[in-house]
Amino acid sequence: MKRKDLLSIYSLTPDEIRELLDRTKLLKKWLKENVSHKPLDGKTLGMIFHKPSTRTRVTFEVGMYQLGGQALFLSGAEIQLGRGETVSDTALVLSRYLNGVVMRTFKQSDLEEFAQKATIPLINGLTDISHPCQVLSDIFTLEEKFDSIKGIKVAYVGDGNNVANSWLFGALKTGINLSIATPDNYSIDPDILKKAKALEGKSEGSFKIFTDPVKAVKEADVVYTDVWTSMGKESERLEREKVFRPYQVNWDLLKHASKDVLVMHCLPAHRDEEITSEVMDSKNSVIFDQAENRLHLQKSILEALLG
Repeated sequence: MKRKDLLSIYSLTPDEIRELLDRTKLLKKWLKENVSHKPLDGKTLGMIFHKPSTRTRVTFEVGMYQLGGQALFLSGAEIQLGRGETVSDTALVLSRYLNGVVMRTFKQSDLEEFAQKATIPLINGLTDISHPCQVLSDIFTLEEKFDSIKGIKVAYVGDGNNVANSWLFGALKTGINLSIATPDNYSIDPDILKKAKALEGKSEGSFKIFTDPVKAVKEADVVYTDVWTSMGKESERLEREKVFRPYQVNWDLLKHASKDVLVMHCLPAHRDEEITSEVMDSKNSVIFDQAENRLHLQKSILEALLG
């Protein structure tokens, strides 16, 4: 993987994704075998977070430590960005102190502005439009569960949010057939959809968009969901709960999927809202395998960009 930044799966080639997945498998194996591997010794990762986080923060901090480097957490409220310093000026300054940055923020445009000015690698830790690290680690999780992921069917049910957007690009670039079911007015971002349609003819993967969750999950090998109300949308929560109720991942919905369907969720989950506890804690769930694999996949990203 030879590039400066990771802002979106859209910008990765299938070969680059393959390199990341293969390296992730090796790094996970080495960690389980207690193999010492410190390619980032003496290097520091800055972590600018405007949104709260459990998995993204912990896995990047632990990942840097395991690779021999260190991570510096920079809350958006505590650095000068929170007092009016421009994104560009912050990028120019931090480029002189750090070896790389993870940014978890609202606007994709802020991420892109930072990347344009910075002279060090930038990793997207989540924006309102994109969550590449999550979906790349999800794809790695599926590679652990299937002999081959090419041609499997993944059904995403729920809000057309940053995870759904990233799944579009991830599926197309890895040969997965993706079905997405969202309510009217909560569908995929039009610009993302336009890019996905342009990619589809050049890729082994495919996608279909539905409003009916039953149609989307029919014979699916994997059913994926996320919260109905993402960060920044809290004022819409009551309305969203009404609209999304038919999209809950429960046993009634899963009976339309493959007999051995796997269930995924990027977490945090609002149990018994978008997914029932019975499904989440069942043998079909690989949700906590997903969470673990965030660490291993992100280590491969860190090694590729900062190594």
